[in-house]
Amino acid sequence: MRPTAQKLVQLLRDHGYEAYWAGGCVRDMLLGIHPKDFDIATSATPDQLQKLLPRTLEIGKKFGVILAIVNEHHFEIATFRSDSGYSDGRRPDAVIFTNAKEDAIRRDFTINALFYDPIKDKIIDYVDGQKDIQEKIIRFIGDPHKRILEDHLRILRAVRFKNTLGFQYHPDTYAAVKKHANLISKISCERIRDEFIKIMYSKNLRQAFEDLSETGLLSQIIPELEKLRGVSQPIQYHQEGDVWEHTMRALNALPPTASIDTRIAVLFHDIGKPQTFKVRERIRFDGHCEVSAEISQKILSRLRFPKKDIDRITWLIKHHMMFIPLVEMSVGRRRHWFLQENFLDLMEVFRADAMGAEPQDLSLYNQVMELYRHDLSRVPEKPKPLLTGAEIMKALNLKPGRRIGEILAQLLEQQLAHKIKTRKQTLQWLKQFK
Repeated sequence: MRPTAQKLVQLLRDHGYEAYWAGGCVRDMLLGIHPKDFDIATSATPDQLQKLLPRTLEIGKKFGVILAIVNEHHFEIATFRSDSGYSDGRRPDAVIFTNAKEDAIRRDFTINALFYDPIKDKIIDYVDGQKDIQEKIIRFIGDPHKRILEDHLRILRAVRFKNTLGFQYHPDTYAAVKKHANLISKISCERIRDEFIKIMYSKNLRQAFEDLSETGLLSQIIPELEKLRGVSQPIQYHQEGDVWEHTMRALNALPPTASIDTRIAVLFHDIGKPQTFKVRERIRFDGHCEVSAEISQKILSRLRFPKKDIDRITWLIKHHMMFIPLVEMSVGRRRHWFLQENFLDLMEVFRADAMGAEPQDLSLYNQVMELYRHDLSRVPEKPKPLLTGAEIMKALNLKPGRRIGEILAQLLEQQLAHKIKTRKQTLQWLKQFK
């Protein structure tokens, strides 16, 4: 992608246009991070770009942005512009094509307003962005209040950049974010979801959520999490403190390789504890797994997550306490769990949950993993059913329904336990259901 991005700049230069790499890719290069994409800023207008480049998409032409497809790579190319009014707190009412300096000073943060000339190997910096990168500071360009009123999502982006990059806030940035936190409620759920997912990859997840809470953003986007504060836990198992403290510790126990499903499941795994809190022989949260899954389903639906993602995440939450019965299950039943598509993600949730408690106890996690490795060495993949649902219905004279699924699940357990190996044995076993 990088050589192609350089050739694109050269092509624009050869036709008399000014052109640079812009924004995040320049920031990442200075931080020693491999850029995921290369955006280009240029003096060429969208119409001029479309005449020059054979494959383009009009993703935001009225705002001066097109998508160029070159060598099967995608590049956002934007015309230098200044913006005229943001009446909806999201998009400019109009854009005026201008020069590189004007384009830089209308951007959000200094670290995102740098240009790079790949032909001359030169940084173009109109906003002291290089200095802020060296100092690891998140600073709005110009008046922070004005920047936020232009696009309210910048409040959340400040938290995201600070925590994914491991930076600090400029005092004016923090004050502005805190003052305008309520404006995030005017942003679409889809845009909030996209920033939320990026925040979930922060270097220090605990600090990210402490920031969201301290600034007032968390009470706007996921108020259910704030209810974890002050909810006591049984001292026998949770000497670390309340449910909020436990959740924050669990988040920070996640490895860098953890999937987004796992990360969100850990964040929400105990979100049902405030509703299920009871004091009997000790503090109890009976049924909190199921309640946590229900609450999480509502949160993720509100944030417009796809249903398949919601199903995966809530499955992890609902079953995050099943490891105690797992070690006592029959071999076939246990292997049925081990062959679940998301079982290793479930193990990550369980490990983070255990690491988030004080005292930490990974003995059950290690026991289950030992069983997993042992059992899967004998059954590396789920066996093919010896009978289909249709065949079971015919043999038992049953109609389609839940009963057929239950029989198929039991048959799989028998196969996994190596108790049934042939079709003949299956038909004999099936007679008990008549």
